[in-house]
Amino acid sequence: MSSVLAGVIAYIVVQFAIGAFVSRNIKTETDYINAGRRIGTVIGAFTVFATWFGAEVVVGTSGAVYEAGLSGAQFDPFGYALSLFIAGVVFAAALWRQGLTTFADFFARRFGTATERVVVFMLVPGSVFWAAAQIRAFGQIVSGVSEIDATVAITIAAIVVCAYTVLGGLMADAITDLVQGIAVIFGLVLLVWLVSSSLGGIEASLAAVPRDRLVLTPVSTTPPLEILEKWLVPICGTVVAIELISRILGCRSAKVASRATIAGAGLYLIVGLLPVYLGLVGPMVLPGLEGDALEQVVPLLAERFLPGALHIIFAGALISAILSTVDSTLVAAASLLSHNLFIPALSISESRARLLSVRLTVVALATLAYGLAMNAGSVRDLVETAAAFGSSGVMVCLVIGLFTRIGSAPSALAALFTGSGVWIVATITGWSTTPYTLALAAALLAYAAGLPFSARWPHPAHEGKAG
Repeated sequence: MSSVLAGVIAYIVVQFAIGAFVSRNIKTETDYINAGRRIGTVIGAFTVFATWFGAEVVVGTSGAVYEAGLSGAQFDPFGYALSLFIAGVVFAAALWRQGLTTFADFFARRFGTATERVVVFMLVPGSVFWAAAQIRAFGQIVSGVSEIDATVAITIAAIVVCAYTVLGGLMADAITDLVQGIAVIFGLVLLVWLVSSSLGGIEASLAAVPRDRLVLTPVSTTPPLEILEKWLVPICGTVVAIELISRILGCRSAKVASRATIAGAGLYLIVGLLPVYLGLVGPMVLPGLEGDALEQVVPLLAERFLPGALHIIFAGALISAILSTVDSTLVAAASLLSHNLFIPALSISESRARLLSVRLTVVALATLAYGLAMNAGSVRDLVETAAAFGSSGVMVCLVIGLFTRIGSAPSALAALFTGSGVWIVATITGWSTTPYTLALAAALLAYAAGLPFSARWPHPAHEGKAG
C-alpha cells in the first residue's frame, strides 16, 4: 500500500467517525434533513463553501486561467461567488422564515402539490448526475494513487460515500464540510506558498506575468445577450440549487442563514483565487501545456512541489473537495424525493419510518449514481443538461412566489414546463446562442399567461398539504 493511499484511507476513516458520532443525535426526519436547524454561522459558511468548491474548481479554473489568463476566471470563482452572495442577501432569510423542511415544500405551500412534484422531478436528476461525476472522480483519484483498478476504486468510492452520508445526514455533512474545507484551504495555501517561493514570492511572480494575461474582462465582440447568458446560468442555477437551500434551511435563524451564505461566498472567492494564481504562473513553471493537459496544471504542480507527506496532504484535500460535494448532493436530493414524494404517497407518519425512508432513499440514489459513474461518457455529457434544464422556470416561480402573491398553480406549472421545453429545444437544435436567457424569458411570459386561470384554481391549503 502506498503512503498516499494510506493517508487517503485515514482521512476517510475520520469522515466515518464524524458521521457515526453525529448519528447518535439523529432521532427524526427533521434532524436528518435540516440538522435540527442547529447550524451556526461558522459551520454554515464552511458548508456553503465546501459544497461549491469541488475538485473541478481546482482543476478547471487553473486550466482555464493557464490558457486564457485572468479572463478564464470570470465565472469561477467570480461568477459563482457573486451567485452565492446574491442568494445570501436576497433569498436566504426569506426562505428560512418560511419554516420549510425542503425546498419543494415552498412550492407545495405556495402553488400546490402538483407544482411541488414537478419541481422535484426537475431538480433531482441534475443532482444525481452530478453525484455520479463526483463519485467517478473520487474513484479515479484513489486508482491514481494506488494499484487498485479504476472500476474497483469507483465501487469503493460509491460504498464509502453512501455509508457515511446515510449515517449523519445534514449535520454530519456540515461538520465534515468544515473539516474538508480546512483541508482544501490548507492544501492549496501550501502549494501556492511553495510555487510562489520558487518564483521569488507572490509579488515578484505576478509582476512577471504578461500584462495582457491580467485582464479580467478583455475587449470582446461577443453580443451583450451572450454575455448575459454566461452570467445568468451560474446565478440562477446556484440560487435554486437544492444543496444550497438545504443549508439555508438548516441554520438556526434567518440572520444566521443570510450571514452564513454571504460568508461562504466570501470564502469561496478568496480560496478560489488560489487556483487562479496557480493558473497565472503555471506557464512559467510548466510551459507548453495544451488540450487535456490543461486540466493537469494543479496536479502536476503538486507532484513537483509536494513530495512525501505534503503530497498526501494535498491528495486528502482533493478527496475533501469531492466528498464535500457528493455527500451534500445525496442528502439534498434524497430529502426531496423522500419527504415530498415517497412519504406522502405511502402515508408514512411514524417518526422512525420517515427517517428510515430518507436514509433508504440516499442508498437508492447512491446506487443509481454508481451505475451512472460506470459510464463516464454519458455522465460528462448529461451533467450540465440535467442540472440546467429546469432551473429557469423554478427561478421565475421562486422570485415571484416568494416576494409577491401574484399567480398560483396554473402560472407556476406553465412557467416550469415552458422554461424547460424552450431550453431543451433551443439547446438541441442550436437555433439560439442564448438558450437559457430565452428559457427564462419564456418562463416569465408563461407565468403571466397563467394568471387569468389563477382565480379558478383551489388554494394549496385546500389540498390538505401540511408541508
